Amino acid sequence: MSNFSDRRTFLKTAGAAAAAGAMATDLAAGVHADEDNTIQLALVGCGGRGTGATTNALSVDAGPVRLVAMADVFEGNLKNSYGNLSKSFGDQEGKLDVPEDRKFIGFDGYQKAMDCLKPGDIVILTTPPGFRWVHYKYAIERGLNVFMEKPITVDGPATRKMLALNEKALEKNLKVGVGLMCRHCDARRELFDRIQSGEIGELTMLRAYRMAGPTGSAAAPPKPEGISDLMHQIKHFHGFLWLSGGAVSDFLIHNIDESCWMKNDWPVEAKACGGRHYRGDTIDQNFDTYSIEYTFADGTKLFVNGRTMPGCHSEFASYAHGTKGLGIISSRSHWPSRARIYDGHNATKEKLVWEYPQPERHNPYQAEWEHLLAAVRDDAPYNEVERGAMASVVTSMGRMAAHTGQVITLEQMMNCEHEFAPGIEELTFESDSPVMPNAQGKYPIPYPGLIKNREYA
Repeated sequence: MSNFSDRRTFLKTAGAAAAAGAMATDLAAGVHADEDNTIQLALVGCGGRGTGATTNALSVDAGPVRLVAMADVFEGNLKNSYGNLSKSFGDQEGKLDVPEDRKFIGFDGYQKAMDCLKPGDIVILTTPPGFRWVHYKYAIERGLNVFMEKPITVDGPATRKMLALNEKALEKNLKVGVGLMCRHCDARRELFDRIQSGEIGELTMLRAYRMAGPTGSAAAPPKPEGISDLMHQIKHFHGFLWLSGGAVSDFLIHNIDESCWMKNDWPVEAKACGGRHYRGDTIDQNFDTYSIEYTFADGTKLFVNGRTMPGCHSEFASYAHGTKGLGIISSRSHWPSRARIYDGHNATKEKLVWEYPQPERHNPYQAEWEHLLAAVRDDAPYNEVERGAMASVVTSMGRMAAHTGQVITLEQMMNCEHEFAPGIEELTFESDSPVMPNAQGKYPIPYPGLIKNREYA
């Protein structure tokens, strides 16, 4: 994909400042399973997505895979995750081998869990994404293959760090999957091929929607007694920009990514608006509504609408409009896609030209693990980090446009110096959060038009 005459030069330039000192250790990386052909896993971040990713990994029927270590900052998360995995795999010999001394609680648990692996094994990184570059750095030092959940960055500085770190991963031939699983969906892949071959004509517009009620932990409640500000924020990580990029980055990235995929390009600028409504006593940093207009280099637009408000129209879908017709990228959720093409722009039965056969039997959450594990076993080139970083920073570009009220370019976003969590790699249970509340227990929020060069004061 190319927005620029030399996009790779742009990316390398953007990451150059972060490259110095990014790596201190240079282990020889192995990319194969150990002597008995078993690929060992360590799970770092034991919430629902981490448990789901591990379930998918252990379900691949293509050689032995074993979970040997787990880490989280909440003991309850780790206990629940292990319990759920045991229900699914406890009676399958060789799938789970996580004794108590390989269950780690703490901000340094990621290191201890990865130290249980050999070079060429796989670490699953599913903590809040603010920590992603820190954990990826250590995985590269250890010579580990990686699966990391999306988004992989939350701001410009983190994106530059990830791109710089990834140069080392590429040098070591490490295999890295990123959890933008829609790219592994058979229906969308066929739709992409059909769009690229001109079946809906020249793309003129794309639009995407994720409009639902309250989602995840985006509407964070006040902090109760007995828990620190840091741990309360991590528990409700969707509500805080330094941890997750907020509702835009965590919820809208899939629709944005799949739309840019169909365009086969990344947008170069964004303008947006949004607002907070019916907030009650919530303390998070999110808006409840976001409307983003992305512009590609050729002038084509992508319109994205997000909402997390009860009682409103709900829609979870992405669309591609061309000079000949309409492509449905997704219809109701991430999967099944129900991809189809219509003659013209009315999605009526008599105008249907093509649809992917239903039911869609190949779950993309499973497919992304089949593809990653195959690459590890076959020692095939496999690294999705650059695409994941681009999807993440483009999503952040739309969020920043809404939060500042300004037109934000991709170059501005990539080079933005507002680092949400400087020193994140040094956090402990005793640390203050990178963003602390005021005397009323409220956190800084965006003020579009008033604070123009950063997303919050």
